[in-house]
Amino acid sequence: MKQVRYGFVGCGMMGQEHIRNLKLIDGCSIAAIFEPDENMRAQCAQLAPEAEFASSLDALLQIDALDALVITSPNFCHADQLREIASMRTLPILCEKPLYTDTADEATIKQLIKSYDAPVWVGMEYRYMPPVAALIDRAGAFCGDIRMLSITEHRFPFLEKVGDWNRFNAQSGGTFVEKCCHFFDLMRLIIGAEPHYIMSMAGQAHNHLDERYDGKVPDIWDHGYVIVEFENQARAMLELCMFAEGAAYQERICAIGADGKAEAFVPAAARFWPDDLSTLPRPKLELSPRARKQNETIYCDIDENLMIAGDHAGSTYYQHLEFTKTVTEKIDPAVSLEDGMMAVKMGQAAQISATEKRAVYMDEL
Repeated sequence: MKQVRYGFVGCGMMGQEHIRNLKLIDGCSIAAIFEPDENMRAQCAQLAPEAEFASSLDALLQIDALDALVITSPNFCHADQLREIASMRTLPILCEKPLYTDTADEATIKQLIKSYDAPVWVGMEYRYMPPVAALIDRAGAFCGDIRMLSITEHRFPFLEKVGDWNRFNAQSGGTFVEKCCHFFDLMRLIIGAEPHYIMSMAGQAHNHLDERYDGKVPDIWDHGYVIVEFENQARAMLELCMFAEGAAYQERICAIGADGKAEAFVPAAARFWPDDLSTLPRPKLELSPRARKQNETIYCDIDENLMIAGDHAGSTYYQHLEFTKTVTEKIDPAVSLEDGMMAVKMGQAAQISATEKRAVYMDEL
């Protein structure tokens, strides 16, 4: 395999997860990092001592020895950084979700779709969690015409980030954009249609209420429900709870069609489980046909090293395997700018619906 030399734009908690997983892939190296926070730079230097540290994004882009970029900066930085990169240099990019947080930045994404002459992959790594990938691969043929899709995530609260940017809607885009764009992406992918309208409710019940930042109380929601009707009349539901880190299975995804039901189970993040990861429940896909009332269970075991390398059930590793092929084989990204933009728009519609207590039609956005 051709050596792929990566440059990182921002390298906090998520960036370091990407580095740990890239280091598990032969032929990948960390060539350069731009990270303005001193503490995060020190942590990155331990993870990737071979990397050159740049003082700015401009300086990073002037380093010749780069084959691809990974953007893992705070959400509200993505659109501006994509604009700057496009104005200076054309390299393959993996940009963490969400692509943007401000509706005004949608124009930037549409311009990139038209004019950026290199692949841009949006970091929807939930597609690559082994049981979820198994469901995506098998649900259509097994279930028949999928009419119902439900996604449950019972998980830990938002973690501490540099500058506490993820505590406020203005910087994160809101919970349904920041956290749930993964699930809206999965809905579109599994159902195979575009959303028509969205209804949601949400709130802040327990998390971050005793925190203060410059005298301000965080306004980020910690739980909610979202219902989506798609243009083909299929319907999907999301249940999110971010004060349930004790759950053994963090995500459950269930697709039901005319012929049967397929349900994926993803275990909790390793950092919130006892030291003995062997006690974690096994990731699995359950297939339940209508014709014979007998379940088939397919186990989708995940290497312990991948569980330890990040909080996403090995999916960051598998995503990078595919992105590396995109770079070396010069093929289209599996998760496009259009996919990333639609996931944000669905999140924005859900934010509006919960705030204004009404259904939001996608053509409003």
